[in-house]
Amino acid sequence: MTTRQRILAASEELFRRQGYAGTGVKAILASSQAPYGSLYHFFPGGKEELGAAALRAGGETYRELVETIFEPGADVVAATRACFEGAAELVAATGYADACPIATVALEVASTSEPMRQAAAEAFESWLAVLTERFVAAGIAEPRARELAIELFCAIEGAFLLSRTTRSTEALTIAGRATAAAVAGALREAAASGDAAGS
Repeated sequence: MTTRQRILAASEELFRRQGYAGTGVKAILASSQAPYGSLYHFFPGGKEELGAAALRAGGETYRELVETIFEPGADVVAATRACFEGAAELVAATGYADACPIATVALEVASTSEPMRQAAAEAFESWLAVLTERFVAAGIAEPRARELAIELFCAIEGAFLLSRTTRSTEALTIAGRATAAAVAGALREAAASGDAAGS
């Protein structure tokens, strides 16, 4: 792993656990075992540029995770359940410290840093694009597929927040069940409208 990659990886973890404001440059450099001047060498814009890069890197990692869970041709109802089950396992395994790599920082900086707000928005949109594509491929019309993607996103992010504060996976279990039911319902509606159109 290069020095730049170590700095990015350390930043992602520290921002996710401690927040952007709560993480100092010295802590990032210590965690990444990088020389003091290296951060500004790789990120001339300083902590804000590093923050935007960390958001993009975390967004790409989780987009790949979404693509793995919702692989082409997968049963989207089962994939939705697996998504929430995996999220519950992750948050419990990390002592309710780790959840979404973007949300913690996005909430902090959305109204104070345009570069970081934009990086977070791009990351979220890339996840929504994958979900929408998979729901469309399963037979759901694109407008409803996009809505479902947003519903899933909001359900899991809200459940992460409640799980971390209550130190319980109950919210993820309930949200996962409700979201899977919504996906199943959309598939039934799509099939019914297709049957009606074909009759």
